[in-house]
Amino acid sequence: MTASLFDPPSPEHGGDASATSSTVRSPLAERMRPRSWDEFVGQAHLVAPGKPLREAIERDVLQSIILWGPPGTGKTTLARMVAATTQAHFIAFSAVLSGIKDIKAVMVEAEAARARLGRRTILFVDEIHRFNKAQQDAFLPRVEAGDIVLVGATTENPSFEVNAALLSRSKVFVLRQLEPADLVTLLRRALGDRERGLGDLDVTADDDALQVIAQFANGDARGALGLLELAAGIAGGRKGRCIDRVLLADLTSKRSLLYDKQGEEHFNLISALHKSMRNSDPDAAVYWLARMVEAGEDVMYIARRLVRFASEDVGNADPQALVVTIAARDAAHMLGLPEANTALAQAAIYLATAPKSNAVYAAYNAAADDAHRQAADPVPLHLRNAPTKLMEQLDYGKGYRYAHDERDAIADMDCLPESLRHRTYYEPRERGFEKELKRRLDAWKEIKRKRRTEGA
Repeated sequence: MTASLFDPPSPEHGGDASATSSTVRSPLAERMRPRSWDEFVGQAHLVAPGKPLREAIERDVLQSIILWGPPGTGKTTLARMVAATTQAHFIAFSAVLSGIKDIKAVMVEAEAARARLGRRTILFVDEIHRFNKAQQDAFLPRVEAGDIVLVGATTENPSFEVNAALLSRSKVFVLRQLEPADLVTLLRRALGDRERGLGDLDVTADDDALQVIAQFANGDARGALGLLELAAGIAGGRKGRCIDRVLLADLTSKRSLLYDKQGEEHFNLISALHKSMRNSDPDAAVYWLARMVEAGEDVMYIARRLVRFASEDVGNADPQALVVTIAARDAAHMLGLPEANTALAQAAIYLATAPKSNAVYAAYNAAADDAHRQAADPVPLHLRNAPTKLMEQLDYGKGYRYAHDERDAIADMDCLPESLRHRTYYEPRERGFEKELKRRLDAWKEIKRKRRTEGA
């Protein structure tokens, strides 16, 4: 636990921008953290003048909140604004470095501060999603009693990572990725700032270079400033002292993709892939597939989802879809990465361009619903085998009609239980091969209808 998270670093630890060696200075992103609302960039939907979150901070009436957003979007900076504004006792620590013992100590301190001084405690917990259920539960009594106001920061969806009881007592504020224009503003400020930034290096950067950095950072201010600092260090030793596209080419050759196989982004991306294929958009499908593959997703997980899609969303509109996806799964299993990427892409594009039908999916769900809700009717006698004499005597198999002996290979015989005799589960669509299946089924229904009429 540390209450000094927001204290300015001492000169011997790099807090003085005039330190004799740049190696002892704090990272540029840390030095350039906004000190006032005028320096805060982005998140106007939350912190523009008059917005509720800003007003609550400025008026020191903040209640428990969860700040949820991608890395480098201002969560910790907002907590610093709270620390600079509040008259309450402010404590901050990181879930990475703290345990249940630290939490309990803070809870005791907060309870004592309120009882002795009538003073509330604002507790900032960075990366709150890293606390397990037992650790999060330790906050709850003190939040309920009003001893602490919790300010949690997380990159993960609070719906999954924060206890429901704690979440219900907190207001969630969603921070967005910063726009490229916002990042360019931060980069220019850092280049010109001689006190905290890179101004003492006398390095320049053209507009194209700053746009490259902003695009590469993908909305992450910390990442953008980190890349700028690296580029400036290199440019400072070159003739012209200029950061340009040529210098940045090697530094931005490949972005590290934000991805968590167990987190929300995992589910967001597979949902995007599934829905793009369903909407017959091969370009979007192959893009989302590439996002998952390049981020290191398990290729067999992707292959299983493609196989599922082949039955759920294509079905008998193109029966070959299942064959293609099974082949892609086998290829992925045999090849692994990176060779399996094209097999998966082939399957995803095939599925996106195939005719679509969810008739198989709908048929199964309707049948399963009846199986659970309706009485479990016995199998009709004429559909049962009779391998023993006793079963023959009990009329097992009596009345069964062998389809191959019938005209058109269709017997006028019901195969559903009596209570479901008129139920229709599979209703093929007028798309792809299912159009032909619909024609067949309609023709067979007509044959059965005529024979029943003739038999009557």
